[in-house]
Amino acid sequence: MATSAGKPPAEACYMLIHQSLDVETPNLQILKRNLERGTDDIKVEALQQIISGTVQGENYDQLLMHVIRFVMPTRNKALKKLLLFYWEVCPKYAADGTLKQETILICNALRNDLQHPNEYIRGATLRFLCKLREAEIIEPLIGPTRECLEHRHAYVRKNAVIAVAAIHRCLPHLIPDAPELMSSFLAAEADMTCRRNALAMLTASAPAAAVHWLKENAQLVASFDELLQLAVIDLIRRCARDFAAEKTLFVRCIFELLGAPASAVKYEAATSLVGLTTNPAAVKAAAACYIALAAKESDNNVKIIVLERLDQLRTRHEGILDDLVMDLLRVLSTPDLGVRRKALAIVMKLASRRNVNDVIAMLRKELSKTVTSAGDQQQDKSSDYRLLLIQTIHTCAGEFPEVAADVVDLFLDSISEFGASSATDAIIFVREVAEKFPGLRQNIIKHLVSSFLDFKTGKVIRGALWILGEYAESGAEIRDVWTKLREAIGELPLLAAEQRELESAKESGEAGDKPYEPTVAVSASRRVLPDGTYATESALTASASASAALKLDTKPPLRAVLLHSDFFTGTVLASTLAKLVLRFARLEGESSEQLNSLRAEAVLIMAGVIRVGQSTF
Repeated sequence: MATSAGKPPAEACYMLIHQSLDVETPNLQILKRNLERGTDDIKVEALQQIISGTVQGENYDQLLMHVIRFVMPTRNKALKKLLLFYWEVCPKYAADGTLKQETILICNALRNDLQHPNEYIRGATLRFLCKLREAEIIEPLIGPTRECLEHRHAYVRKNAVIAVAAIHRCLPHLIPDAPELMSSFLAAEADMTCRRNALAMLTASAPAAAVHWLKENAQLVASFDELLQLAVIDLIRRCARDFAAEKTLFVRCIFELLGAPASAVKYEAATSLVGLTTNPAAVKAAAACYIALAAKESDNNVKIIVLERLDQLRTRHEGILDDLVMDLLRVLSTPDLGVRRKALAIVMKLASRRNVNDVIAMLRKELSKTVTSAGDQQQDKSSDYRLLLIQTIHTCAGEFPEVAADVVDLFLDSISEFGASSATDAIIFVREVAEKFPGLRQNIIKHLVSSFLDFKTGKVIRGALWILGEYAESGAEIRDVWTKLREAIGELPLLAAEQRELESAKESGEAGDKPYEPTVAVSASRRVLPDGTYATESALTASASASAALKLDTKPPLRAVLLHSDFFTGTVLASTLAKLVLRFARLEGESSEQLNSLRAEAVLIMAGVIRVGQSTF
């Protein structure tokens, strides 16, 4: 930024304070009067207005002496803190670019505060020195700042270290021996926070001295507190490239920090370790640390971040982490579905022929837990988790065919206990296995026949019907399937049996002197009128007397689905019956008496489905 000769450069503004339009800007006379005669509360308000106005660009140069005279001698802690803010923003240079004479008084006040018996005032003043950039003001304060390094209170010492580091970073000529000073301080200091600040200063300004200190204290790294351990990790991360000869020392220290009690230290140590070396043992140790964090931490966001790191590590080191897949499955104990989904995605990438059986066994246990969970809310969560497990097992069996038989047995044994979406995914998987592995078809048919009456939803029944009609190949299998289908359909013919049941229900109602009343259902929907407004449309629908007497829950499953107007299932049933009859004719011959019986029953069932569709049932 160009400036006129002899004038100080314009300072950049990094802060804007909103000022309401209905608040008048106080004039200088009011502010002077408040500073001169006001109480501490009035002075606090006046100083806040001065600081806000100065940041906004108001010219309050004439108030500097008033602040020095009437505010600086105060003992009020809040006012002293505001005074430090004011010293930070007030103009310190005259028009000719020289430092104002009043700054001598400011410097003297800061010197007194650095020697104040109250450790809070000393610490706040030391933190304020970190923001000063005027060498003329800071130079007289170097002595008291160095003396604060030996103060009895740790709060003062740790802020003194920060002040020395800030001064050395911006004005190194004022404290040229700062690295040696911090080295001596670090050797004698006992407080961990002070040591952490000193080590951070050495890491930035004198990395050789910091590495030398680490070599001398390498055996004590595990006993440091969390902040100092994080500072050690930061030192290793910054100096690993420039001090390659000390790589063994760095790796040994990081390995020790993997067992630290603090989770933040473990995470940073694992991240730094894989950056230092690509040794398989080190990579496994870092991955095991990530897995332990994901299983231990209660914050789900932390779990997902750690799992993401683990996935990145797996991508860079293919095949090394396969042995840790069972440890990773411990993360499934968390109740959050997002964490479980992320963990299972990584498990699928780590699964191999060596560990796939163990993975399937563990997932089988998790699946059994979801079936036995109780409670409505818990049941909802379990159903989502169950679907996720079924999809994972499905994918795993597709990639490793040798476990397909065990997975099919698992699904067929538990499919009746699954929810609608989980059972649908399970029956789709069974159909894929039956198509890919002919040797498993006989076992699948046997399981489906034994479990068919437990299927309740139309999608699952349709999937089972398709499998039975497509892969029941022997005469014995066809007979078993036919017997089970007749049991699932119930009494024939369909329509006549339902009419007899309805008549018996009416007769029982008359015998009890209770007139029959059809149930009435009111349905309402919202419509959009031509002018764009909404209207409510109500429809009063009286169910037919025939459907009123139906108790679908007590009927066989396939019959209940057909009476519930699921005629897509009826078409699949007709196709299955046709396949079974034609295959039986090819096996037994056209002259078989049993074939004629099967044909007659198939035609009767199909005609019954059609008549039910045409009736009021």
